[in-house]
Parts: sequence; C-alpha cells; structure tokens
Amino acid sequence: MKLHEGHRKRVKDRYLAEGLDTFEDHQVLEMLLFYCIPRKDTNELAHRMIREFGSLAGLFEADPKDISRRCGVTENTAILVSLIPSLARRYFKTKWGEKPVLNASSKAGEYAVSLLAGRTYEVFFAICLDAQNRVNHAALVQEGTLTEAPVYPRLIVEAALRHQANSVILAHNHPGGRMQPSKADIKVTQKITQALEPISVNVVDHIIVAGERYFSFKENGLI
Repeated sequence: MKLHEGHRKRVKDRYLAEGLDTFEDHQVLEMLLFYCIPRKDTNELAHRMIREFGSLAGLFEADPKDISRRCGVTENTAILVSLIPSLARRYFKTKWGEKPVLNASSKAGEYAVSLLAGRTYEVFFAICLDAQNRVNHAALVQEGTLTEAPVYPRLIVEAALRHQANSVILAHNHPGGRMQPSKADIKVTQKITQALEPISVNVVDHIIVAGERYFSFKENGLI
C-alpha cells in the first residue's frame, strides 16, 4: 500500500510540475482513476480499459454501463470516466462566455468544434445570432443515430423565431471523421435557407465538425 501511495504522489507531483502534455494516454487515465479507486494500482487497469475501447477518446465517449460491464469497474468509476466529454463541452461553453461574437468563419468553426466535442451521435445545432453576430442561443434541434440526423427545416424556423435570430449558423458533426459535406448536407442547407427566407433570417454558414477539424460552407463557396 505504501508503494502505491508513493507512486501516486510521484504521478501527482509530475502533473503539478509538467501538466498533462507529457503524459501517455494510459497515464492520464491512471491518474484519473486515483480519485475513484483508492489504495490500488490503477496502471494495469488503465491499460486494459483503453485496449477494450480502442483509445482514450473511445473510452471517454462510451456508455457508462458498457464501461462497467466490459472493464469490470464500479458504476462510480464508469460515470467519472464518461463525464469527461460533457465536462469539456461545459468548460468550452463557459470559456466562450454568454454571448460570443461569431463574425468570421474561423470563429464559427472554433465555436462549433467546442459545441460538438466528444459527441458520438450525429447532432444538429442552429446557432442563433443577433444583429451584431452575437450568439443569442445555440439550439440543439435534432439528435440522430450513429450515422445520421434527419433535419426538419420547420424546427430551424421555430428555433430562429424563439431565440429572435437575425441570422443563423448551422452546425452538425460527422462522428465517423469525414469532414467533407455529403449531397444530403448540401441539400438540407438549401432547404433550410429557403425555409428561413420568409422570416428574413439568413443562413450565414454551415459548419461540419469532424473531431477537432471543421468544414465551413462559407469558406468553401457553398453559401
């Protein structure tokens, strides 16, 4: 037990001195597990959990019940591990502030990446902007399956009206990692643009997020 305590102190001291940038993925998880598994070596378990889900990101994004079942850990441990993506999104939301200004495609792309971080299902947001391009509200209008999210223009129109949008940025993710828009992505953008015209709300961009990368319709001449 003293050996484990000494090892944990060394890991924590290293983190305090260096941060996480120099840690291997299993070392990051090992230290996280310190806080839900007392007085036990978590190094081997960390290796095993990452192998089970293929990567640290795959583990963090897994369902807590799957983590518990497949890794033989308690519900508390599984919940702590699965909290990471949601905590990251909450952190980024707080960092952006209440009404960030998205007056360039680069800002819209960065905002969309933070909004969609760690989501394993395809989701679709309508980011409602005021006349100064400040975010009134980022409305989650559709959640899909692992491969698709059918989007209904009516929901976008309702969100734009509800949140008093002067313009809208559309944003959705491709969990599979493909960044380029599909024909369906282009078609639904056109339908939403047409649906918003009667209420004088413009679609100023459509951002597709794939991991930490993004594709802007505006930057690529599609809007």
